[in-house]
Amino acid sequence: MTTQSGTTEVTREPGRSEARGNGFDEIYILWISEGMSCDGDTVSMTAAGQPGIEDLVAGLIPGLPKVNLVNKVLSPSLGGEDFLAPYRAAARGELAPFILVIEGSVPNQNIIEGDGYWTSFGNDPDTGEPQTLNWWIDQLAPKAWAVVAAGTCATYGGIHAMAGNPTGCMGLADYLGWDFRSQGALPVVNVPGCPIQPENFMETLIWVLYHAAGAAPPPPLDHMLRPQWLFGKTVHEGCDRAAYYEQADFAKDYNSPKCLVKTGCWGPVVNCNVPKRGWMAGIGGCPNVGGICIGCTMPSFPDAFMPFMDEPTGGALSSALLKPYGAVIRRLRGLTSMAVNREPKWHHNGPELTTGYDPHWRA
Repeated sequence: MTTQSGTTEVTREPGRSEARGNGFDEIYILWISEGMSCDGDTVSMTAAGQPGIEDLVAGLIPGLPKVNLVNKVLSPSLGGEDFLAPYRAAARGELAPFILVIEGSVPNQNIIEGDGYWTSFGNDPDTGEPQTLNWWIDQLAPKAWAVVAAGTCATYGGIHAMAGNPTGCMGLADYLGWDFRSQGALPVVNVPGCPIQPENFMETLIWVLYHAAGAAPPPPLDHMLRPQWLFGKTVHEGCDRAAYYEQADFAKDYNSPKCLVKTGCWGPVVNCNVPKRGWMAGIGGCPNVGGICIGCTMPSFPDAFMPFMDEPTGGALSSALLKPYGAVIRRLRGLTSMAVNREPKWHHNGPELTTGYDPHWRA
C-alpha cells in the first residue's frame, strides 16, 4: 500500500508495526478534521516550533517511533481513494498501530429522520454514498492505539454544540463514552483550545508518542481528560495583569494595562496556560495583548461565558468584596514604595563616615 507521510512517499504492507522493546518503532497518525469545524486546529498546529510538526514527520526527535502523518493538507492528490487508503486499511484492521486525531465536534446522527447526514469523509466505495464522520469514528476509535481530540470542538463540542444548535453536537468523549479506552488503554486525550495552542498540542502528542515507544508513562490527565501539566492552572495565575486584580485596580476599557475582569475577562476561573506560554514563539496570549479571556478551553464554552463583553457572573460580588482590601493593599504598598524609593542616608559626600562602620573590628 502506498500512502503519503509528510512530503515523503512511503510504501509498506499494511499490518502491525514491529515492537521495539515495550513500544513500537513505527506508528501512523490518522487525522480527520471533518467534524463540525473550521480546520483552525490544523492551521494552528503548523505554528508549533518546539518541536514543529516537520521535525516529527522528518524523524528528528530522538526516541520516537517513525511517524507517518496522514492529514488532508498532506494529501498526495485532490482527495480521492489514494488519500483515503490508510483510513480504509485501518478500518479493516489492516493498519496498526495508529493514533486517531479528531478535529471538530461530533454531530448526533440519531436525530436525523430518514436520509441525510451532518458531515462526511469520503464516499462508500460500493454505493457511492457519503460516509459520515460518525461511521469513521465507530470504525477507527476501537482499533486506535490512542485517540486524541484536537481543539475545543472535538473535546467538548465548542461553538457548534451551544444551546439552540440543530445538530446535537458533542465532544468526542461524549460520543464514545467517558469510560472509553483505546487499544493502548488510554482514555480520549483532550487538548482544548479554540484553536489549540500549537505547543500544547505538540507537547501532548509527543508525550503520547513516547508512551507508544515504551519510553514514558501515560500522560497525566485531569477529570476532564486534559493534560494536567498544561491545564492545571488558571489564566489568572499566569497573567501579566494579575497583580492589578488583588489591588482592585480594574481597567475600564481595552486600552488599559490593568486587570480586565470588569470588561468581561474570565481569567480567574479558566484553566488555560496561554498567557504564560504565549501563542506563537512565546508571543501573545489573550490578556497579554489586551484581549479578554472568554473561556474557550472550558467544557462549558461558549454558553456559560456569554455575553462575552459583560462582567463575569459573580465578578461584581468578588470585585466588590475585593475593593476595600485592594484599597488598603494599594495604600500600604504605596507607603512601602516611598520608603524603598530613597537612597540610604549615609550616601553623601560629607567629611564624616556615617555608614555605621565600627573601627573596633579592623584587623
